[in-house]
Amino acid sequence: MIDLHSHVLPGLDDGAESLAGSLDILRAAAEDGIVQIAATPHVRDDYPTEPEAMERGVAEVNAAAQAAGIGVEVLPGGELDRAFAHSLDDESLRRFGLGGNPDVLLVEFPYYGWPLELRELVFRLGARGYQVVLAHPERNSDVQRSPGRLRELVDAGVLVQVTAASVDGRVGRHAAACARTLLDDELVHLIASDAHAPAIRAIGMTEAAEVVGDPELARWLTHDVPLALVTAAALPPRPRARQGRLRLRRRN
Repeated sequence: MIDLHSHVLPGLDDGAESLAGSLDILRAAAEDGIVQIAATPHVRDDYPTEPEAMERGVAEVNAAAQAAGIGVEVLPGGELDRAFAHSLDDESLRRFGLGGNPDVLLVEFPYYGWPLELRELVFRLGARGYQVVLAHPERNSDVQRSPGRLRELVDAGVLVQVTAASVDGRVGRHAAACARTLLDDELVHLIASDAHAPAIRAIGMTEAAEVVGDPELARWLTHDVPLALVTAAALPPRPRARQGRLRLRRRN
């Protein structure tokens, strides 16, 4: 599996606090079957991460992981606040490209309120040549009340990432129900961990994939689409749904 949303870099945001913590996350990722993980530190007012800091962190963690014999490659990236996504110059945006793809940006969806400027932001970024991936909209209360509001954005070419802990219910029933509806309605393109620590918002990609209940779709969400984004390949077609609507398995 390929995980395109994590906070594995030490000391840059609310994720790993130290290099030891970074390696703990990578060990958990390896145990979960992940071979590549994108470091996507917050880029926003409270954590105004610079591209140079992200790149140094990726190099440091990769070197430490190799020395420790952990077989997970850390890829560059950033989780961009909407204001930063709008204001940063192209050089900085491309350096924050998701998984090292300079044409793909992970944009943070807020937890509360529908961002009225989002449609315009997507248009402007698209005009500048960027593919937008929205991070964890299923955890937003407005989206939970009306998941179908995302369809206009998806129809405009936006990709949607949901969090593994939402899919398997670890962050509550409302997020789980919303993730289920978005998956049913084919408004999700990838699952990622959003891991901040091994035991806090933990990896859980394998369990989320199992909860999906359709192995072909689960692979598309956790491997095929992420791989296409990292390698700048065309997105593979979504597997044909099994009979009826997708029904996620309950987490034990």
